[in-house]
Amino acid sequence: MEKIYLDYAATTPADPTVLEAMTPYFHDHFGNASSPHAFGQKAKKAIEDARYTLARFIGAQAEEIIFTSGGTESNNHAMIGAAHAQREKGNHIIVSKIEHHSVSEPVAFLEREGFQVTRIGVDKDGLVNPDDIAGAINDKTILISVMHANNEIGTIQPIVDIGKIAKQKGVVFHSDCVQTIGHIPVRVDELNVNLLSLSAHKFYGPPGVGALYIRKATKVSSFLRGGDQERGRRASTHNLPGVVGLGKAIELCQARMADEIKAQTLLREKIIKEVLNRLENVRLNGHPQKRLPNNINFSFSGIEGESLLMSLDMIGIAASMGSACTVGSMEASYVLRAIGLSEELAFGSLRVTLGRWTTSQQIKYFLEQLPTIINRLRSSSY
Repeated sequence: MEKIYLDYAATTPADPTVLEAMTPYFHDHFGNASSPHAFGQKAKKAIEDARYTLARFIGAQAEEIIFTSGGTESNNHAMIGAAHAQREKGNHIIVSKIEHHSVSEPVAFLEREGFQVTRIGVDKDGLVNPDDIAGAINDKTILISVMHANNEIGTIQPIVDIGKIAKQKGVVFHSDCVQTIGHIPVRVDELNVNLLSLSAHKFYGPPGVGALYIRKATKVSSFLRGGDQERGRRASTHNLPGVVGLGKAIELCQARMADEIKAQTLLREKIIKEVLNRLENVRLNGHPQKRLPNNINFSFSGIEGESLLMSLDMIGIAASMGSACTVGSMEASYVLRAIGLSEELAFGSLRVTLGRWTTSQQIKYFLEQLPTIINRLRSSSY
């Protein structure tokens, strides 16, 4: 039985070319980039090459990139570091209600420290209204964070407009771009961001490595202390093979992204059309057009999502209900509740996310099997 992976939003397999690029840095070129000798200098050059590749990809300067352990650290560093650095200006933070936990939890931590937080709601398609952001800004506002695209429902936010508002008001603006880097064009000046987070394992690079973009002159306190790495902004010995892998993964995305957007959009639209046509009492979650090319999220009435996932897994199809970071939670998705779904529909959700190796034959098999499983589950629940 062929195993079909339709959970690319949770993580992506590393591209073989990425693995090939990383391999020498585990043994042959293993030096510590902070060391002055030849081994260390070779490692340092590899890291700086990757930094330059990433910076060029997002339209930044190389010195504005710091490498981290992944999206969670980048988001924590952005929120806590920016809030602490700006505290003399004010203590008010604005975020959306559908941010990833790696943003919302640091914000809750800051709230316990005495910061004031405004959480902005979204419409039925998961969109933040820029006017709501503008209306929430006051003279104490120091930080705004709105994700570029939601990891559960794929809705792409009006980051350009929100960024313009933040810039006009002189407020630091952060965007979690973990789901968009490598999948759709992301340019820091177009988005008007001061801070941007990303993670390599979401775009066919290795897990355990990511980056944080910090625009020049943006004050952000150090998050990890104990060393002078990353110009003193992030202590810790570099994950040399990981950083090399991130750089190679970005290089591949640069070459392939346009073709992948086209191919994945066609498959996405086929899935949406077929599921809505073949099944009753089903809802597409997220904006119908302003969504990631590879993301589809449905809610089915009369079924339980975990039973659906188990049934799919038994026939070789891997999908999800939403964020991999909330697996095991007994609570309905806060994202789906935020767009107005009942608890029943939120628990009856299915997220299908496509990737570099998804084929039309795999999607054909998925579409053949899904109605049978849904109808069986609905029959057994009555």
